[in-house]
Amino acid sequence: MSQETGDLTTKQGGALATLDFVSDSGMGLENIDKSDLALPFLKLLQSGSDETKKTGGELATLDFVSDSGMGLENIDRDDLALPFLKLLQSGSDETKKKHAKYVEGAEAGMFYNTVTKKLYDGEKGIQVIPVFYKMTYPEWAPFEKREGRPIHPDRGPGIMSKVTQNERNKDMLDNGNEIIKTANHFVIILGDRPEKALMTMKSTQLKVSRNWNSLCENEFETDTKTGKSVPAPMFSRVYKLNSVENSGSFTWHGYNVNLLRKVDDAGIYQMARDFHNSLKKGQAKAEAYSEEESNY
Repeated sequence: MSQETGDLTTKQGGALATLDFVSDSGMGLENIDKSDLALPFLKLLQSGSDETKKTGGELATLDFVSDSGMGLENIDRDDLALPFLKLLQSGSDETKKKHAKYVEGAEAGMFYNTVTKKLYDGEKGIQVIPVFYKMTYPEWAPFEKREGRPIHPDRGPGIMSKVTQNERNKDMLDNGNEIIKTANHFVIILGDRPEKALMTMKSTQLKVSRNWNSLCENEFETDTKTGKSVPAPMFSRVYKLNSVENSGSFTWHGYNVNLLRKVDDAGIYQMARDFHNSLKKGQAKAEAYSEEESNY
């Protein structure tokens, strides 16, 4: 760098220059009067106008593909929210038109992505690839005092030795808080644009979770080198998820899971594999808790 160039980056006293356009307002324009200015001309461009012909200094274009990823360089996994795939109930806030969380078109039995705000028809169902499973034991405050998040996200399986069941078969601690055993299924939702999400199953839906896990464990592949059957990766299969209406002392919606097919897209498979590895390493976390799902 030349001395002249270096001087341009410093102010008197050695301080670095800053882009303080307000303090420097009008500087350099002192000797320009009205006669030194050009009156703008509003020109209606034609197909043959010079301004429409590209030259070496081309006009900017909306080339989103060439600029792919620009601006996202400093965003890592910790800066992202993992969507929660929520099965809406009749009492869900998203279905109440006067509630702040109301989502237009939301009805009980639909699936709802809490980040993209996308609704899925529960009757038609969605296709998902399960990539990771984990059972957790969050500690919740008494129902009337809950604020949407547990007091502790996971007390571990050992906490179950410290609970007693009340008259409603709830697992209660001596401090009055409840442990809600929660099956966490991390999935990729298939569609025009595959999406990562977490879905949880509790209470009556733990049986559905166990059945789903059994379906996954009963899938095998043949090792071409040895001829032996080996367990298939969880994320090598596509499953159909539907919502079904259940009734007892009240009516609620639950999950129905069926095996569809093997994954047949290499790109999707790699996405699922990478998602699995990040979860296994603890690099992806979900801040997704909803007290209403804990009741069914």
